[in-house]
Order: sequence, then structure tokens, then C-alpha cells
Amino acid sequence: MAKRTQTSTTVTPDVPTLDPQLLRRVIVENVTPQVDGGQVPIKRTPGEDVIVEADVFADGHDTLAAALLWRPQGKDGWNETSMDAVGNDRWRARFRITEMTAYEYAVEGWIDRFESWRLALSKKVGAGQEVSNELLEGAALIREAAKRARGNDKKQLTEQAGALEETSTDAATRVATALAEDLKAQMARYEDRSRATRSDRAFAVMVERERARFGAWYEMFPRSAGTDPSRSATFDEAAAQLPYVAAMGFDVLYLPPVHPIGRSFRKGRNNSLTPEPDEPGSPWAIGAAEGGHKAIDPGLGTLEDFDRFVKAAERHGLEVALDIAYQASPDHPYVKEHPSWFRHRPDGTIKYAENPPKKYQDIYPFDFESEDWSGLWQELESVIEFWASHGVKIFRVDNPHTKSFRFWQWALAEIRKTYPDTIFLSEAFTRPKVMRYLAKVGFSQSYSYFTWRNSKEELTEYFTELTQTDVREYMRPNLFANTPDILHEYLQHGGRPAFQARLVLAATLGASYGIYSGFELCENTPVKPGSEEYLDSEKYQIKPRNFQQADSLAEMIAIINRVRRAHPALQTDRGLAFHRTDNRLLICYSKRTEDASDIVLVIVNLDPFHMQHGWIQLPLEDWHIGPSHTIEAHDVLTDETYYWRGERNYVRLDPGVRTAHVLAIGVRRPDHA
Repeated sequence: MAKRTQTSTTVTPDVPTLDPQLLRRVIVENVTPQVDGGQVPIKRTPGEDVIVEADVFADGHDTLAAALLWRPQGKDGWNETSMDAVGNDRWRARFRITEMTAYEYAVEGWIDRFESWRLALSKKVGAGQEVSNELLEGAALIREAAKRARGNDKKQLTEQAGALEETSTDAATRVATALAEDLKAQMARYEDRSRATRSDRAFAVMVERERARFGAWYEMFPRSAGTDPSRSATFDEAAAQLPYVAAMGFDVLYLPPVHPIGRSFRKGRNNSLTPEPDEPGSPWAIGAAEGGHKAIDPGLGTLEDFDRFVKAAERHGLEVALDIAYQASPDHPYVKEHPSWFRHRPDGTIKYAENPPKKYQDIYPFDFESEDWSGLWQELESVIEFWASHGVKIFRVDNPHTKSFRFWQWALAEIRKTYPDTIFLSEAFTRPKVMRYLAKVGFSQSYSYFTWRNSKEELTEYFTELTQTDVREYMRPNLFANTPDILHEYLQHGGRPAFQARLVLAATLGASYGIYSGFELCENTPVKPGSEEYLDSEKYQIKPRNFQQADSLAEMIAIINRVRRAHPALQTDRGLAFHRTDNRLLICYSKRTEDASDIVLVIVNLDPFHMQHGWIQLPLEDWHIGPSHTIEAHDVLTDETYYWRGERNYVRLDPGVRTAHVLAIGVRRPDHA
């Protein structure tokens, strides 16, 4: 039998092709600032910086480089700023917002091969080692960079490479060429970044105008601007109060709803369910036969009168802010025209608003999940656009937390497409996460818990959270010292010193603050003990006032608002620091610019009844003030100057004389002392 020959065949398996991205050795992570992993934009205004940090590192011991990339959204190409290493693989750089448009930024890191080579060369030269091969390696890196270069740079780099390769030149000369700073700078322009690593996303910046960051608000009911409590004042009469508000230095004049008020279930004086025939009702019970959210209450005048009022306010340096309250009185045209926009009870009646034990029989809330939700949403969005078309670009939104988050996210974005300079204040005294989420979906500013933070410990803890955590990147507090709904017991019992203390705290702790008309007159009578409601609340009646009272705080308010405009440190929520005192009834803090060129020190006696005194401790090192320097502390409230030396200084505040120091800090150097 013939012998069979067997042939074996070797099968080579397919070798997978690896992704070249695997050669990117640098890791970029923990980019800040960012909110919710970059899903929510941070907030800035033109003129503000974005200080960006990131962890940038790699395996091995090569030298790294990193760059901050930034641009207005939609622009081609990136602006670039080199990042500085600040220790522990952390890198930092900044860019400035200069345009009223959204921005974005990213971080890129790479192996700096030329600098790695340059550092190694320097070490070997310092150790007296032979470096001919190293010089040839450097020449190769320079020739590669020359291929990427253009014009004269290309020529110069080629010549530099040749100089390093020229063995007839002595080593010391070639090393000097290799380590020259000019060559280092030139090579940096043509680095090989083909294997650079960029942060996994670009981070967005929502940019709004300055008033979103800084401003003083004054709330007034225009219907109370006359002298006759039996009828509504008109817008023309209310315009007569504009010089008074402007003289106090306010930036924003905020009006409650100015629309027709329903008659069904109208509330009377002090929230009575049985109003007298001539009682005006609550402005928040919006809608009557005369119209709804796009109409003016006849007692105030016409839409033309409103337009004239807005223009008059502008001439006095005031912007008019309007209340947006998405609810309807039973008489609102929406109730008949769009009954599906409201929730109905089993008996067919529409469900009125409640916040037990409070009942609001005079208003119906909208059903944001109704069958015609799309029609409702579009109509409500058009309400804001309507008033924006009449010159109103600031809106205080009533109880936004009781409406759909998704509605606000959609509506605010839509409005800003046409009116990018609109500002929205969220009036949401609710749970912290809800308040914060409203800020994330697009509200420019937020009411805060300031009203209920009165002790030194409460204020320090709360404002540390607001100004020194990531909350500051997206939530801007507006510190209202009082509102038509809120008269805190501190004001009820503390008298004029309590109003002075809360005014100073609001105006200096926050870049944005506000007061409700009557605050300057120290109105402090509650409807009953234990209530935060005002007696004879202006929400339910017309309330003319005598603003010329001798004990008015108007002059003090004007001084504080002038100081706020004069000191950049008070125009931002950043730069706040609390300082030690040995008396828990004295609170001491400062606001300063980043370079410490402007410092305002504030000390407030939180006890409205008794004199308090003690020692404060100042952070002289942070302020770049030496122990031998004399501190000039000029009190802007009294025009007095105190001269201090050292970090510990004595203060005494008697509510009968002064409740607070607001001190502009200056320094006298030793040679001028």
C-alpha cells in the first residue's frame, strides 16, 4: 500500500486593528467649574472671568502641557490660553466673557516632548555628562516642528536644527542654542498635538447682562401711589414717585401684577372673605371682563399709560420689572374660552388654589398637564413675550415651583431667542433642591432663605454655601429684606435698628437685594401674633404712604446704594469671607475683589436692643497688608475714619447710635505713616 503524504496548513488568525486613540497617554478629568457633569451651564455676565481648573496627568515622567480652549458658542475655531500647573497634577487658566452670548470651554493636555527633552538635556549637562546623542534627538524634534511651521518660523527652526547637528561646533555652543528661551517659545507654537487628549465634553456658559448679577430692587404697588385710599392711583400718578425711588439709588422698580382683578370670591381687607363693594382685591387674582394677562387694570389706566410709565422710569435710571403670576381668577377670559386648562373636581367645578391651611378661592391654578397642554404652554409663553415687546425685560415669577419644570426650561429658552436680555427672578420659597433646580433650568436669580437667617451662625453657614460651593456657579440669590408676604418676627420686634441691620446685611452680603415699599418707614405690625402677614396688607387694599417721615431710612438706603455702585467688591457674590469675633452677636465679614484692590469690611450688631462690643480678627495676609501697615477704615455710613494696626481690632455698636459699620479699607504704608 502506497504511503500517503500529509500536508499541514497554518492558519493565521486576523489581527484586530487597535484604535489609535489608545495612544493618547494624557488623562484630563475633574474640570471645574461645571454643574451636573456639564449638563447645566454655569452663569456669568460680560466682564466676568471663568477660572477653569482640571486634573491633567499621564503615565511616566514626561513633561506635560495643557491649554484652556474657549469660544462663543457657534464660532469656528477655539481661542486658547496656556494653563499653569498649580500642584498635585492640577492646572488652571482663565478667560474673560466679553460678549452677550453663550460661551463654551474645554481643556486639552498633551505630552510636551520638546520640553521633556530640554529638561533631560539640562540635567545631563548639569551632571557633566556627554550629550551628543541628546543634541541629535533635539535636532530631530526641531525638524519635525519645522514641517508644521510656516514662513520665517519654518526657516529659523530648520536653521536651529542644523546648528544642533553641526558637530564641528563646540558642545557648549550647541547646548546654549538648545536651551535658549527663544527656541522654547518658538517650539511651543508648533507642538505636536496629534495625540493630545481633550476633556470629554465642552462646558457651556450662560451669559446674561450685568443686571442679572448686580442690582437693587424696590417693590411698589402703583395703585397705592396716590393720596386717596378709596381708589386706585393711575400710572401717571405713580410716575410722580419715580424721582423718590431713583433718589434712593435703586436700579429696578418691581411691580406686582397690573392686570384686571376678578370680582368672584374677591378678598377684602386683611384677606377677608367678605369684602366691601369698593375694595380692590388682590392683584394676583388675575382676570376679569376687561381682560387677562395681557391687559391693564382700568384703575391704573391703559396700555399706553403703562408704556409711558416704563419710559418715564427709564429716564430716571430705573428698569421696570413685572410680576408674572400664572393663575387666573374665576372671571378670567381663559376660564370660559379654555376650560380644559384648569383642573376640575368630580362635581364639575374648577379647583381653586390651596396651601393648607391657606385657601385662595379667588384664583384657579393652571393644569400644565391638561389635554391641551401644548396650547396652554404656548399661550403662557406669549404672555411674557407680550410684555417684553412693551419694554419690560425683567420678570419676577410668582411661585414657579408649583408649575412644570419642563415648561420653564422650554419657555425661558424660547423667550431668550427673541429677547436675549430678559432676566427672570424665581420667587420660590421652597425646598433647597427645588430652588436650585429652577436656577438650573434658566432662572437668572432666586429668592433665598435670607429672611429666615438671622443669627451669626445661620448667616455664616448659609452664605458660605451660596458663595463658596458650586451653587454659586448657577444660582444667584436676590436678598429681599421683606416682601408683601413676609414680615419676619425680627423686624416685628426689633424696631428701627432691626431694619437698619437687615438692610446692611442684604445690601452687602449679596450683589442683588431688594426691599418692599414701606421697609424704609419701618412698617412692622403683623396681622396677629405669630404671623408673618402685615396688618392691613397692601395685597388687599390701597395704601397711600407719607414717605417724608423724619425717621425714614431713605437717606441711609441712598448712601448704601451709592457705595454699592462705587465698590466693585459689592457687585458680585464672590469674594465674601467671614471673620472671627469674640461676640456671637457681632457678625463681621468682608467683600473684596480678587486682587484685593477693593475691600469693604462690614460689622453688624445683630442685637437690635443692646449695645454689643468685642474684638474682630482681620485676614491681613489675604488682604496683602503687612503687620506694620496702618489700616484706614472709612465708615461710608458716617464719613468717619478709623486707623487700625494689626489683625485684632476693637469695635462697639450701640443700636441707639449705629447698628453697623460699612468700612472701605485702605492702607497707609510705613513710610507714609
